[in-house]
Amino acid sequence: MDTLRSRWHADVTALCPDAPHERAAAEVTDLLDRWLEDHRSYHDVVHLAEVLAALDELAEGGDLPARDRHLAGLAAWYHDAVYETHAAAGANEQASAELAQQRLADLGLGPSDLALVARLVRESATHEMSSPGPAARAFHDADLWILAAPTERFDAYCHQVRIEYGMVGDEDFARGRSAVLAPFVERDRLYLTDHAHERWTGRALVNLRRELDRLSGASPR
Repeated sequence: MDTLRSRWHADVTALCPDAPHERAAAEVTDLLDRWLEDHRSYHDVVHLAEVLAALDELAEGGDLPARDRHLAGLAAWYHDAVYETHAAAGANEQASAELAQQRLADLGLGPSDLALVARLVRESATHEMSSPGPAARAFHDADLWILAAPTERFDAYCHQVRIEYGMVGDEDFARGRSAVLAPFVERDRLYLTDHAHERWTGRALVNLRRELDRLSGASPR
């Protein structure tokens, strides 16, 4: 948790240099409490840490300038800050974006940066980025890093998502989950940054096709 707190303070200090330390500290405590809610299985603090680590990898790969890294980092902190499995499509992301706008404005984030972070959070509902900038591309890819995770971690992720939707019957879950995952396989380009496109795409496609086979009851490829 200390590492996550340090990362939060680095992002806030870079973009909101006049933010009171006490207010920033209270905000990260509230955010971590949200990410640690009991009903989360996949969309939890481990997912947050993985997204932030993926952003670090993209920065090291040359696809993410420092300022954009901080903006994408703030989007990561808020993109699942509100997470309820019973919510309508897009409702969690909209509520999370509204939370980000309110809280980051209180910390002194500038209007254009505030608008970008909120837009990235909203667009995480569909993983379709309307902004062409490096922060948007990197956040999109980092949030989808899990698709390219090593086999054991990817399979754990699939199991965790199933737990979160335990109220849904197997057939309905398989149908709905396939509808979510299949479009990623069909995209001309799954990842938007050059680093992720070159390093993550192959592994992601193997993982996705294996999971789609499982969901359909077919023999794994």
